[in-house]
Formats: sequence, structure tokens, C-alpha cells
Amino acid sequence: MKFGKLESWDELEGIDWKLPDCKIEWAKPLNGNAFQGSTKVRSGGTMWTVRPWRGKVYPEKDPMRTWPSHYGRQFGSLEFNATHYRIYPPEKMATWAAEMPDHFIFCPKFPAIITHYRRFGNCESPTDDFIDGILALGDKLGPAFLQLPPHYAPKHSEKLALYLKSWPRDLKMAVEFRHPDWFSGSSEAESIWKLMSERGIGAVISDTAGRRDALHMRLTAPFLLVRFGGYDSHESDEIRLRFWAEKIAELIKKGTPLESFDLLVHTSDSVTTPETCRLFSKLVKDSCDIDVKKPLIIF
Repeated sequence: MKFGKLESWDELEGIDWKLPDCKIEWAKPLNGNAFQGSTKVRSGGTMWTVRPWRGKVYPEKDPMRTWPSHYGRQFGSLEFNATHYRIYPPEKMATWAAEMPDHFIFCPKFPAIITHYRRFGNCESPTDDFIDGILALGDKLGPAFLQLPPHYAPKHSEKLALYLKSWPRDLKMAVEFRHPDWFSGSSEAESIWKLMSERGIGAVISDTAGRRDALHMRLTAPFLLVRFGGYDSHESDEIRLRFWAEKIAELIKKGTPLESFDLLVHTSDSVTTPETCRLFSKLVKDSCDIDVKKPLIIF
């Protein structure tokens, strides 16, 4: 995740990594029945085609075509970036879903043709195709997330609002904001935040060192996607992950009806993502006594 990425470890010194208080903003469920189950906590990376994992989380001699199934056995979720660059047919999506075990979920990224090129105008056809594809993931479909371009400010949000209103309410969706004005409290920004809370659309939290404003902590839906920009086992990674584990414990203790928490890990070329997920699993277990699926790293 290049968004907010600092170039050197020296720049990490002196940053306050503490998480602000969460602001629970989602509307009450239409049927009056809030989620009563246990919060599902998962972690995963952004791809399975990571060659340095061969011999570490993938068997040394297994061919690349087997890597999706190995990934599914080792991680709980995937930030499915492939869908940002291409809209895959349902048959291909169903094939990938079949590779994964029960309780694994994909978090598909909205196609760039919708978000970056057409910018939510004249998007009916690609949206229909995208929905057809992700529905083929079946019970392995998690929240899809819509990443706004860096220069997409609240003043441009008229078409975004119409697009959010058109999204099927039974499909979980989250929005990742990047422009600083989304966090400044302007009337245009707040109208979108309000719309999201009314429709149960989540807000992605970006935990990235160089853009602490994106750590907005506003929960507009009872599920949370956190995109975590790690620094390859720098000591700050453990500090930040511990804060998240403690935040999950705090929300549970308060009785917040949070259905799921997905940590989507970004590290340099994904090389140390398995170690980051293992550490997160340990910290969540220590803080919440929740088992989070983690890579075994035994090969």
C-alpha cells in the first residue's frame, strides 16, 4: 500500500501510534435485531502469487497452480486486488472460491473502470458484471471495497452519492477515502458519511504511517476492514497491531455488535505478510481469547 508509505524507518520515529476512540455511527437494523454472535476476526494479504513464500508457507515443490488452495489454508481472508484491474466472469470466480476452505472470505476491490476512469458515471454495465462475478464467490464473499482516487474530494461526490444509493443493500460494501477533505468535517463530506451509515455501507480504515488522518475510526456499518501498511517487522508493527488487538477487545467488552474485523496486510512485496499475520493472531488471542487463523510457516 503506497498510500501514506514512508520511505525510511527513521521517519517512523516519534509517531503517535495510539488509536482514537471509535465512533459508532451505523443506523439501527431495519428489523430491530442487532447482531448477537461472536465477532469474527481474520487477517490476510493482497495476493497469493508471492514467490518468496515458496518453502515457507507453500511447499517447496508444489507448482504455482496450487498456490491459491495453499493460501486459503494459511490465511483467513484476501484483499482481492485482481478485481480492480479486470472484471472476471462468474466461472473464474467460482473456481477460485472452490479452492478455499470454509470460513475463508474474499474482499474484492471495485474495478478501476468504475472508480477511477468513469468516476461513477455511466457505470451500470460494469457494475452489473462485477456483481455477477462476486456473487459467484458464494459464502466466501466478504465486504467489497470501493477505493476513491487520491484527488477525489467531497466536492466531486454527487455521482458517488447516486452510486452508493444504487448499490444492493444485501451486498456488503465499504468505501476507502484518501483525499484529506473527507476527514475535515465539511458539509459535502458529512452528507456522504451520513448516507453510508443509513445504508449500512462501511468505511475502510487505512492504518498507514504517513497519513494518520485516514485513521478516522468512524464505523458506519457493523463490520470493519482495516488496510494495514506494515514495515517488515519494524518494532512499530507490533505496537500498532497490539493497539488493534486491544481495540477489538474494547469493542467486544462494550457489547458493540461488530460482526467481523478483517486486517488486510500490506508489506514490501508481501514478503513479510505471513509473519505480520502470525503476530496479529497472537496479540488478538492474548487480548480477546479469539483464535485468528494464521500461516503455520512450517515448510
